[in-house]
Amino acid sequence: MEHQADNGSGASDRQKSYRIHNIAVPARPLEPALYLVATPIGNLSDITLRALETLAGADVLACEDTRVTRVLLDRYGIVNRPYAYHEHNADEAGPRLIAALEAGKSVALVSDAGTPLVSDPGYRLGQSAIEAGHRVVPIPGPSAPLAALVGSGLSNETFLFAGFLPSKDKARRDRLTELATVPATLIFFESPHRIAATVTAACDVLGEARTAAVCRELTKTFEEFRRGTLADLKAFYDEGANVKGEIVFVIAPPDAPAPPKEKDVDVLLSALAKDLSTGKAATEAAKRTGLNRKDLYDRLLQLKERDGA
Repeated sequence: MEHQADNGSGASDRQKSYRIHNIAVPARPLEPALYLVATPIGNLSDITLRALETLAGADVLACEDTRVTRVLLDRYGIVNRPYAYHEHNADEAGPRLIAALEAGKSVALVSDAGTPLVSDPGYRLGQSAIEAGHRVVPIPGPSAPLAALVGSGLSNETFLFAGFLPSKDKARRDRLTELATVPATLIFFESPHRIAATVTAACDVLGEARTAAVCRELTKTFEEFRRGTLADLKAFYDEGANVKGEIVFVIAPPDAPAPPKEKDVDVLLSALAKDLSTGKAATEAAKRTGLNRKDLYDRLLQLKERDGA
C-alpha cells in the first residue's frame, strides 16, 4: 500500500479501459466513493460489464490477494494496479484507503471471489467508510450462496446465510441446534476437509430425513451438486470420498408441524377455559397451536353451548 497515493494521483496517466473480445472499451470516470465490486467465483466470464468498468476506472483498487486479482485484470486488459487489503494488514491499509476517499479518490474493493463484505474483512472497511460519511456503492454480481441456493433445488422463499460453522465438533453441533427450528433454508460455507464431519453433525442434530445439498466448485469445470437427505449425504461422505474444492452446504427448512387434531384442540380449549375467560383461553390456545385466535374463540363458544356451560 506504500505507493497508493501515487496510484491515485497518477490514475489519469494510465489508460482507463478494459477489453471485451479483444476490443478496448474506455472506462468512464468514477465519482469519489467506495465501490464494492463482485467478482467471479470461478468462471471469469461471469464478470459484469459494470464491474469491469469500475475495476478499470477506479483511482485505487484494493483486493484480498493481488495475485488472484491480477489474473482477472489480465484477462480483461485492465492495467490498474491492485493493492492488498486483507485481515492481516487491515489496521494499516484500511486508514490509507479511507484517506484516499477523503482526498476525493474513487476506491474499488474486491475479494478473491464473489461479493465483498460477505465472509471477508471488507466489512470493516465498509463500516469505516460509512462512519466517515463516504458514499458506498455496491456493484452486484456473482455470489456463491445464491448460486448454491438456486442450484440446490431447495426452497428459496426464505433463506439464511450463516457463514462458516465452527471447526470444533461441539461448537458446530451447538450452532446447528440454535438454527434447527429456523423456518428457512440454511446456507453455509464449508471446507472440503470438514464437510464429512459437518454433514454428520447436521444429520445427528437436524434429523436424517431433512433434505440438503452439497454444492462444490460452483461455476468451475468440475461443478457438482450432490442432493439428498442428510442420511444419504452422510453415507456418501462416510465412505471416505476424496473431496476437493470450495463448498457451499445448503439445508432445507424443517418440516412444518402437523396441525393439531380437532379432538386435541377441543381438549385444550376445555382445559384452559376452566381457569381463564373465553377470550384469554382462545389467546393461549392460539399461542400453543398456531391456529387462528378468532376460530378458536368461536370453537370454544360452541363447546360451552354444547356442554351447557
